[in-house]
Amino acid sequence: MEKKHIIQSEKLIVNFENIPVRRVWDVEKEQWFFAIVDVVAVLSESPNPSGYIKDMRRRDKELFTGWGQIATPLYIKTKGGEQKVNCANVEGILRIVQSIPSKNAEPFKRWLAKVGYERLQETINPELAVDRARSHWKQAGMSEKWVEQRMRGQETRNKLTDYWKDSGVKEGVEYATLTDIIHREWSGLTTKQHKRVKGLKGHNLRDNMTEAELIFTALAELSTTQIAKTDEAKGYNQNAKAGQKGGQIAGDARKALEQQTGKKVVSRQNFLPSKKDINKLIGK
Repeated sequence: MEKKHIIQSEKLIVNFENIPVRRVWDVEKEQWFFAIVDVVAVLSESPNPSGYIKDMRRRDKELFTGWGQIATPLYIKTKGGEQKVNCANVEGILRIVQSIPSKNAEPFKRWLAKVGYERLQETINPELAVDRARSHWKQAGMSEKWVEQRMRGQETRNKLTDYWKDSGVKEGVEYATLTDIIHREWSGLTTKQHKRVKGLKGHNLRDNMTEAELIFTALAELSTTQIAKTDEAKGYNQNAKAGQKGGQIAGDARKALEQQTGKKVVSRQNFLPSKKDINKLIGK
């Protein structure tokens, strides 16, 4: 099953003693996932880490049995572009470490304790997350104007989800479904369809929106929040109605703008790095 809610971090590669280890951040689980083959390469020093993994699983019957719970295929950057690579969170990586006799085991554990929990500090101090996000977007070459719009849009989003939480909407599936209702009403597409238009896989849709798409998304969510508060919406069903109304307001505005300009607001444009950028990043 394709993994969702994954962000390719600005720190795509972290180094253990100058050896690269790729990782991705799972937004939903709030965890780092590391490429298993990279970790095994570090610990085993094998010229064929993929082969080592197969041998390791044959040797360790307990690891073999629990492999499905440890390894999660996630899209990660490779020399051939984005491909699914088996990854594991910190707990899973520590289990793999137990199966590899290595002089690097203890220093690797200490290193993992640092890089594996970097973002957890942001739960305690949310300003760290804001600063990191701003820095990430600027490093990605986004304009100051785009960054400010993205930040304002996130603030609007947070106010909406705060209302949902206070009004009894369940996090997870209900949040995602309500988001999809609002998105479909303003854009004419589901979030999945919008991602397909932009050629996105496990990427964050909003990080790949144009300024206009961000503005209409924010308008839809701002309208939804205000309508929900006015109607004192409670639970999923009432908030779904508010979402339809709020999304329609932004949808009507989008259609009016498109009629005046003759240009579509929903764009194929994304901000994914080019193959040249990826090759440079991984040292090809």
